[in-house]
Amino acid sequence: MKPENIKQYQALVEHIRSIGPSTVAFSGGTDSTLLLFAAREALEGNLLAISVRTPYVTGRESDEAEALARLWDIPHIVVETPVPENIKDNPPDRCYLCKKHLFTLIMREAAANGYHIILEGTNADDIHDNRPGLKALREMKVRSPLLDTGLGKEAIRAISRMKKLPAWDKPANACLLTRLPFGAGIELPVLRRIEKAEEALQTLGFRAARVRVHGELARIEVPHADIGKIASAAMRTAISEALLEAGFIFVTLDLMGYRTGSFNEEPL
Repeated sequence: MKPENIKQYQALVEHIRSIGPSTVAFSGGTDSTLLLFAAREALEGNLLAISVRTPYVTGRESDEAEALARLWDIPHIVVETPVPENIKDNPPDRCYLCKKHLFTLIMREAAANGYHIILEGTNADDIHDNRPGLKALREMKVRSPLLDTGLGKEAIRAISRMKKLPAWDKPANACLLTRLPFGAGIELPVLRRIEKAEEALQTLGFRAARVRVHGELARIEVPHADIGKIASAAMRTAISEALLEAGFIFVTLDLMGYRTGSFNEEPL
């Protein structure tokens, strides 16, 4: 590990230690995995991990979080919740409302187990994106140690790699509601269709892929470097067959490539 990364990790551990006994909101992604690992070292048993299993988080993500907490012998609670009523139409303030709901559940469960401080995995790069959920976290006084210690994604991946954490190179995986246009009613079969389609793309070698939904049409986003791979006849056929099997009728490729929050974009 580079000396700089060693210092960054030590600063993270010391910061968490100064906070004291805490609950980590654990999704199993790259950021929350490093956070949980550092908290495990810093708090020496005075730690609880809580994950929330919802219909709009992939089953694989939830399963991986449970397996890792079990591997590290960290007390772990999984809270199950349906789609909250106030986001069933996928409103523009969905992320804010969702964070409020999920962290209310986490706080309630943490308090029932004697914990009153919640840590979560927002990093220093996240504040440059459009993330309405951050407002909810601040209102609820949830702590963000990665952000507090200035750790961005590059440093998080570097530290995680040297610590041999399984999620060090895991692609970002926002919730499935980001694949739907604002105002689109949330239907469980559609969420499962998206999940199945994206798993198929990952199996075909596209690790950072999104399937945005426009009715019966699937709009695929992949990084620019992967667009050429889709152009071959064999790959086009494999992708089309996989997404048709997932339940879509039309399959198209977005030539602008993968970018976060593409449903937030305004027409020129």
